[in-house]
Amino acid sequence: MERRPLGRTGERVSAICLGTMTYGLQNSEAEGHAQMDYALERGVTFWDTAEMYSAPPSEKTSGRTEEIIGSWLASRGGRGRICLATKVVGPGSGFPYIRGGATRYRAEHIEAAVETSLRRLQTDYIDIYQLHWPDRSTNTFGALGFVPDAAEDFTAPEETLRVLERVVAGGKVRHIGVSNETPWGLMRFLAAAEAGIGPRMVTIQNAYNLLNRSFEVGLAEVACREDCGLIAYAPAAAGALSGKYLDGARPEGARMTLFPDNKRYFTENGIEATAAYVVLARQQGLDPVQMATAYVLSRPFVTAAIVGATSMQQLKTQIDASGIALSQDVLDGIEAIHRHYTYPCP
Repeated sequence: MERRPLGRTGERVSAICLGTMTYGLQNSEAEGHAQMDYALERGVTFWDTAEMYSAPPSEKTSGRTEEIIGSWLASRGGRGRICLATKVVGPGSGFPYIRGGATRYRAEHIEAAVETSLRRLQTDYIDIYQLHWPDRSTNTFGALGFVPDAAEDFTAPEETLRVLERVVAGGKVRHIGVSNETPWGLMRFLAAAEAGIGPRMVTIQNAYNLLNRSFEVGLAEVACREDCGLIAYAPAAAGALSGKYLDGARPEGARMTLFPDNKRYFTENGIEATAAYVVLARQQGLDPVQMATAYVLSRPFVTAAIVGATSMQQLKTQIDASGIALSQDVLDGIEAIHRHYTYPCP
C-alpha cells in the first residue's frame, strides 16, 4: 500500500483511508471488526470516523461508530499501528442530542467533544481531529453559488485554533484538519497558524469524485502549495459510480435504497454522466468503482481516498483500486465526459 506525506508533519499515511460511518447501522460490530482486520492486513493504516456517526445521523446511533472502533482497539491492541481521524460536529439545528445542541467551535464545545470521543474510542489520543463543517454559512454540500449573510455570527478561525492548540498541547490530539471547507476558510486557518495562532491544518476532507470535481477550483491549488492534502470522501459518489442505480434500479440493501433522501449524486446530468463513466470503464476493461477511485488517487493534491463498504467484497474492490494506474486513453475519456458534464453534482 502506497504511503503519502501527511502535510508538513514528516509522517506518512496510507493512500487508502478506511471509512467507517456504516458501523453501527448498516454494519454490525462484528462486521466492523472484520473490515478493520482486513484493511489492516492490506496495509490500510489510516481510518476516519466522526462523533456523529453512524450515518445517516440519529440520536440512536450517534457515537456508535467510535464505540465500535474503540472495542476493536481494546481487543486487538497496537494503537500505534493506526492513524485515527475523527471529527467534531459543527453548528446546526439537527443535533439537539449532541451536547444539548451546543455544537459550535468554541472552547467548551470542542473540549467536551474531544473527551467524549476519547472515551468511546478507548484511546488516549486522536491522530487527526477535524472540524466536520464550517462554523458559518458556506456554499458546500451541493451548492456552487455563495450568498453572504452580513448579520451572521460565526466563530472566528483564530478562536477555534486557540482551543485546538490547548488540546494538542495536552496530548489529546496530535494534528488537526478541516472538512467540507472552502478556499477562504482553509487559507484563513493556515494564515492564522503562520502568524503563530494555533497549530497548522494538515488535511482537508471534502467530497471529490468524477461527479463532483469542484475541489479543483481554488482548493486544489491551496492543497498543493500549502501541503494540506485532500482526504477525498465519496470517491465513488456514494456508490452511484458503480452504475448499480442506473435506470432507476434500487438493489436490496443498497445505501440509496435504504436512505433515498440522499439525492446529491442523482441529478439529471449526474445520472447521465454516471452512465457515460460506466460505459467508459467497461470499454477499457475496468470495474467502474475502481476506475473512479483510481482517478481520485491519481490527482497530485490527494493525500488519501476514503473507501467505505457494507460488504467485504466492496471493500476489497475499492482497496484493490490503489494498485491501478489509469492509461492515457482512460484519462482522456474521463476528461471528455467531464467537459460535457461539468460539476453535475457539486
